[in-house]
Amino acid sequence: MATSTPSQTPEAPLDLVIFGGVGDLSVRKLLPALYMAHLHNNLPESTRIHALGRQAWDRAAFLAFIQEKVPGFIGSKAYNDSAWGSFVRRLTYVCVDATDASDYPGLGAELQAGSDRVYYLATAPSLFTAICAHLGGAGLIDARSRVVLEKPLGHDLESARQINIDVGRHFQESQIFRIDHYLGKETVQNLMVLRFGNTIFEPLWRSPYIKSVQITVAEAVGVGSRAGFYDGTGALRDMLQNHLLQLLCIVAMEPPVSLDPDAVRDEKLKVLRSLRPMAIADVARDTVRGQYSAGASNGDAAVGYLQEENIPPDSSTETFVALKAHINNWRWANVPIFLRTGKRMAARQSEIVIEFADLPFTIFGDSPHKSVNRLMIRLQPEEHIQLQMMAKEPGSGMKLRPVNLNLDLEAAFSERRAEAYERLLIDVIKGRLTHFMRRDELEAAWTWVEPIINGWQQLNEKPKAYTAGSWGPAASSALMAREGSSWVEES
Repeated sequence: MATSTPSQTPEAPLDLVIFGGVGDLSVRKLLPALYMAHLHNNLPESTRIHALGRQAWDRAAFLAFIQEKVPGFIGSKAYNDSAWGSFVRRLTYVCVDATDASDYPGLGAELQAGSDRVYYLATAPSLFTAICAHLGGAGLIDARSRVVLEKPLGHDLESARQINIDVGRHFQESQIFRIDHYLGKETVQNLMVLRFGNTIFEPLWRSPYIKSVQITVAEAVGVGSRAGFYDGTGALRDMLQNHLLQLLCIVAMEPPVSLDPDAVRDEKLKVLRSLRPMAIADVARDTVRGQYSAGASNGDAAVGYLQEENIPPDSSTETFVALKAHINNWRWANVPIFLRTGKRMAARQSEIVIEFADLPFTIFGDSPHKSVNRLMIRLQPEEHIQLQMMAKEPGSGMKLRPVNLNLDLEAAFSERRAEAYERLLIDVIKGRLTHFMRRDELEAAWTWVEPIINGWQQLNEKPKAYTAGSWGPAASSALMAREGSSWVEES
């Protein structure tokens, strides 16, 4: 097992090895991100990218596949034949069965002597143990090697711990990059600056000045080709356990003493460990499970989840979850935090909404509008920040109307904004761990989520149906209404 931390040696050759190198994630995200890094000279000159798969392809067959699949996921403004041609010269294809130890010496023969090595495991988590063991057995891991693990890491606390133990036999914690692409989004990273780099927000970023927090990660698509994987996972494990809880940590964390990776992750860990545990009564009252039924999405007819290909007709897997959480500390005492995620919703939208407390008294009694102050942080599809405030309507009288102060991050900065995977891959290459989950963070997240899963099993209730193209079951609106709040699109 390696015993020292990864180096940051730009002069050394770099081998970036993608297990699952011709799979969906690689085609849609990883190879386009690496192309953009190449285009903007953010890859070491001697970088080679090795795509691994089980197909018995020669290089010509691999390049034909890449040429057909990948350019469509690169923006038309960024793609050009010259840059693409120089990029594909970095690429190799290696036929490897990840479960077969005898294939790994052949992989080793493709790697550059003395190289820094990044192993990206774009595979099912069930393969992580075997891959790391076979890499170690073939002598392909050293102190400069790094491994990137895609989510979800396990399906419960025990399986997550076992993955951590198994991977940890071959890689130090400082060599393990548990990736969550939401943490690579520019707006998410700007959230720390918004909070800790501006004096106007910090005094108000706490109870009793904040009434509620809502975090939404909504997808307009259905399960599609992921049906086989998704039906054994569901929205809670697939999205809430990682993406939403990581966003919650950044919203709720205390200021770290520095931007040192462990200082930042220590504060996020405190948030996870301060989440109020959910007993069975809390699960019944404060969580909503949903499953989409037939409807319309983006103007087209959409089948229900149970009619999707490869989904059992009696499946009780949730495609939507909304819940109310509480953090047991002074800063967030009595502030409800609403988390929501789902498929086949009205729009693709990820957003954090900070709703500030109501005025204790208003002198504008004849105004038809309730005074509402919100900070709305949009993560996708566009990235911007809005501060909603009350202003006087033109004309006589003192009628109020909500108005938005807008910060368009794309318009505010002329520099190119890298996509999340590109930014995080560069962080891996440079050995920067700040925006990756630590082992104890992952296990703390599962510790909080697992009682919810167990509670649902005890309650044995079917998910509530919601029409494809809607914002989820009506019960999620009722969940908010009990706290005197509403989802932002309903207000």
